[in-house]
Amino acid sequence: MAGTVLISGASIAGPALAYWLHRYGFRPVVVERAPAVRGGGYPIDVRAAAIEVADRMGLRPALEDAHIATRRATFVDARGRVIARVAPDEFTGSPTGRDVELPRGDLARLLYERTRDDVEYLFGDAVTALEQRNDGVRVEFERATARTVDLVVGADGLHSGVRALAFGPEERVRHDLGFAFAGFSLDPDADLARGLEREVVLHNGPGRLAAVYAVRGRPRPTALLAFATPPGFAVDPRDPQTHREAVAAAFRGAGWEVPRLVAAMRAADDLFFDTVSQIRMPRWSAGRVALVGDAAHAPALLSGQGTSLALVGAYVLAGELAAAGGDPAVAFPAYERVLRPFVEANQALARSGGAALIPRTRTALLLRNAVLALLPRLGPAKRLFTGRIDEAARTVALPAYGATIAARPPSRHDLA
Repeated sequence: MAGTVLISGASIAGPALAYWLHRYGFRPVVVERAPAVRGGGYPIDVRAAAIEVADRMGLRPALEDAHIATRRATFVDARGRVIARVAPDEFTGSPTGRDVELPRGDLARLLYERTRDDVEYLFGDAVTALEQRNDGVRVEFERATARTVDLVVGADGLHSGVRALAFGPEERVRHDLGFAFAGFSLDPDADLARGLEREVVLHNGPGRLAAVYAVRGRPRPTALLAFATPPGFAVDPRDPQTHREAVAAAFRGAGWEVPRLVAAMRAADDLFFDTVSQIRMPRWSAGRVALVGDAAHAPALLSGQGTSLALVGAYVLAGELAAAGGDPAVAFPAYERVLRPFVEANQALARSGGAALIPRTRTALLLRNAVLALLPRLGPAKRLFTGRIDEAARTVALPAYGATIAARPPSRHDLA
């Protein structure tokens, strides 16, 4: 019963889902509001089960070519003095060399290039209405002519439009974790990044984090300003000026290079601002409409697992649809049964992640810094303080879905 599946979102989960659906004989169509694949973005990690998904897609060599290979994270105090230098694997608990880190835009580009010859893409457009019928879903768009498809999948992120249309307002399912962040690029000649290579430098004050990230092969370093927010914190999502003012107010009086970072943030041409939030839903599907990736279960920035959840979720959703012959009444509940424990483990990790990355009090910050300074000398005992990210990343066993794949005609990628 393979048919047409309309996917909203062309970042990570959307193209990954389209790849697997096409392999299983479905006809995926991807609609994306942006005029093209979004480039740039902060570095993201692909871990454990998601690495296995990339292997099954034949993408592992390309991911490794794009690997940033960050050497260390350096934590500094308000005067720029080094508190601790920590290798990324020491902080996450992952075996050295197993995870892959790359700019988010690079992964989006790789997934698009892997699917563009086999999948219909509608850029510069968005879904505006959904009407579920017995024989499919009638979809209306901002620009394209309305069409009826067999299934619709929202892969359009934390602020999913498909989720709003099918499940109701975002406020019902979004849970803010009490932080907000701004990410932006720095001028390549900025003194802030001079001498940095494959390194992130971080400075904390109570409830505040400022970081500069020098990415291999990228002329423009990335900056991050994150801060604790009071209850009820809200800014107009459509007004970048209010975002800039909120960040500037939160970092007023901060030390290190923060005043210069705030000035750079005010002038940045690629500022991205959002709250650190999770999406928690009792169900990820309704009739012929399902959600995947952040649209279904955003774990929040603090988990370090959003990208991996998106890749694994896309693989499982497509595999269960193939195994069920395209029947959503069978496939969607099976998808949730496989994936939900994995999602919940990583969401739980994020809810406690702020204590390590952005300690809220001076006492908590001093304790965190003392632990960081000790890590390189702890040997195997460091697992008492680290490793939770790696453990959460390995809490799912990927189904093979092999018999279903074998039943389909191979694509040109299978033969490559």
